[in-house]
Amino acid sequence: MSLGNIFDISGSGMNAQSIRLNTTASNLANAQSVSSSLEETYRARKPIFQNIQSDYMDRGMMPVDMDHDVGNGVKVAAIIEKDGPLDVRYEPTHPFADEEGYVYYPNVNVVEEMADMMSASRSFTVNVEVFNTAKTMMQKTLTMGK
Repeated sequence: MSLGNIFDISGSGMNAQSIRLNTTASNLANAQSVSSSLEETYRARKPIFQNIQSDYMDRGMMPVDMDHDVGNGVKVAAIIEKDGPLDVRYEPTHPFADEEGYVYYPNVNVVEEMADMMSASRSFTVNVEVFNTAKTMMQKTLTMGK
């Protein structure tokens, strides 16, 4: 793996964690939104990450053993809606209550979302540190001949 690949890998990690942080923010923003039907109710969203496999080791085009393939970063394969049950409450005086008096709240667990937010933030920070360390190493390599 060349030093240049590290920038691609850490950059893809920062991008993926940004998307994770955005979905978490969306979930938290909609945690207390209400609706009068199951179909209109917001459902928590989660990104699904996928490893980006490189077809060639280094950029020197050396074939990679398929049993020991080298990762080349991460991408967001999809953003899915959680299947968990919605929070249905009997509130007949609520303006969004249906004809039976029920109001539907999203399946957002605020504690879980806060943990995801902290994890995404820390993962992003670690990727920034990897990026900065690789940059420093590359700068020191360039100054070795002086």
